[in-house]
Amino acid sequence: MITYIKESIDELRNNVTLPSRAESSNLMVIVAVFSIIFALATWAVDSLFGELIQLYFNNIIN
Repeated sequence: MITYIKESIDELRNNVTLPSRAESSNLMVIVAVFSIIFALATWAVDSLFGELIQLYFNNIIN
C-alpha cells in the first residue's frame, strides 16, 4: 500500500501537467453551458410529465 502511494505521488509530480489558465477558462464555460442546457432539458421533461399526470388523474376523477 505504501508503495502504491509513493508511486502515485511520483506520477503526479513527474507526469501530470495542469492546463493553462485560458484552457481552464474555456473548459469552465463549456461545462457551465452544458449544465444549463441539461438543467433546462430536465425541467422541461419534468414539467411535461407533471402535466401528463395531471391530465390523466383529471380524466379518471371526472
